[in-house]
Amino acid sequence: MGRANDSTPPGFILLGFSDHPDLEPVLFVLVLLCYLLTLAGNITIIVVSYLDPSLHIPMYFFLSNLSFLDLCFTSSLAPQTLVNLRGPGKTITYGGCVVQLYTSLALGSTECVLLAVMALDRYVAVCKPLHYAVIMSPRLCHQLATASWLSGVANSLVHATFTLWLPLCGNRRLDHFICEVPALLKLACVDTTVNELVLFVVSIVFLILAPALILVSYGFIAQAVLRIKSTEARHKAFSTCSSHLTVVVIFYGTIIYMYLQPRDNYAQDQGKFISLFYTMVTPALNPIIYTLRNKDVKEALKKILWGMLCLHCTRHARS
Repeated sequence: MGRANDSTPPGFILLGFSDHPDLEPVLFVLVLLCYLLTLAGNITIIVVSYLDPSLHIPMYFFLSNLSFLDLCFTSSLAPQTLVNLRGPGKTITYGGCVVQLYTSLALGSTECVLLAVMALDRYVAVCKPLHYAVIMSPRLCHQLATASWLSGVANSLVHATFTLWLPLCGNRRLDHFICEVPALLKLACVDTTVNELVLFVVSIVFLILAPALILVSYGFIAQAVLRIKSTEARHKAFSTCSSHLTVVVIFYGTIIYMYLQPRDNYAQDQGKFISLFYTMVTPALNPIIYTLRNKDVKEALKKILWGMLCLHCTRHARS
């Protein structure tokens, strides 16, 4: 970034929410609370999915991947955001900005694909229940998860690199709280048409095709569920699918608004609050949505907590 002008690029001043100083203490508490909820909720899902044998099925394998993604995604952004909201020094080093951009792009893109893979898993489970174990074999599950991660990394390598090669001509005041592509494009002192075209193409692949596949999957799922005669089985199918669909709507709704609107219509202030939602709030909501609406996870969590309590009581009695 600015390599033609600077041999050693300095850091950036993150303006963040400087225009709303009264909001910064509130936003600090919000981001801290969301980060703690993200850590606690997603670690809980990963641990419960690993410890309970009844959850060793594709659905929870992908859910554990999603939880790990959200953990990494928020952890790559939240600490720096908290530092900048807390004190007057709102800066980030050049290296920190590069790492943040590559990491957040890779993880965000991976989540786009992973949510589509999870919809495919739900389609097979509901529409082809007798062949579910054969189709969604452990080998295929690992291949799908690996493909999701690799696609995210590939997108990040291409997209972030294109963005970072733009000359800035001394522009270091980044009107955002994180290093994000739309905000970085506004700093460039050259024509960014090619970058915006790359952004648009990538956005079509990750933000249009993936949701389209999800919608098609849920179209078939809805038809299959309506044909189920058992009310209990129909309710269970709707329950497991509705959790995933809720996460999809929240995640894609904010991302699509952020990346698919024309650059001329991009409102920086509005963009910052939208980014705050999908980078901090959404990862905190995901585990809550999945645990509160998922009977299997709640039962597994109760079983593990009860086992830990009994073990503690046994040790206490022996001592």
